Amino acid sequence: MGFLVFADLFWAAGGHAQIEAGPVQEAASATVGLLAMKAWSPYLAGAAIGILSWFAFLLSDHPLGVSTAFAKSSGMLEKALRGEKTLQKKYYQRFEPAIDWEWMLVLGLLIGAFLSAWLSGTFSWKFIPDLWAARFGDGVLVRGLTAFVGGLLIGLGARWANGCTSGHALSGAMQLVASGWVAAAGIFVGGVVTAFVIF
Repeated sequence: MGFLVFADLFWAAGGHAQIEAGPVQEAASATVGLLAMKAWSPYLAGAAIGILSWFAFLLSDHPLGVSTAFAKSSGMLEKALRGEKTLQKKYYQRFEPAIDWEWMLVLGLLIGAFLSAWLSGTFSWKFIPDLWAARFGDGVLVRGLTAFVGGLLIGLGARWANGCTSGHALSGAMQLVASGWVAAAGIFVGGVVTAFVIF
């Protein structure tokens, strides 16, 4: 229900007129309209993430997080190859390799991003971003290798710190946890410095 309310707010914020229909049709229209917008208000998006966190704590007693889903996915892959021996590892005893709501959240992020790009007419296959091509050329190998190493470092850092941007910067900061604010500051400073160095 909260999502539908915010979908309606986003839709209205985008300057779109409401259609005269029943509540379910209006909610469906607002949701489709939300996904079809090329850009969202960062203020309303931030508020929506905050409300989503309320439901995460209320229903699962666990903060929002994304990187744990990748750890669970690696465990499921290893379990498919090595069988039940995988569950003997202490890491996978703590992070059970199974599909849960966090794993479904990541799946929903991918599906939502695709639907939004498709419905807004901005979807296209592009392996080399324009900014990257202007600085480093359009070589697929260099771009792919850099993306892989960057993703690997982000994954290692997230698991080492026991949380990613969602776990620390979003969930930790909104709980006024000191480590969350330190992590958020580090993420922003690191991102700005890296962007200046690379571009």
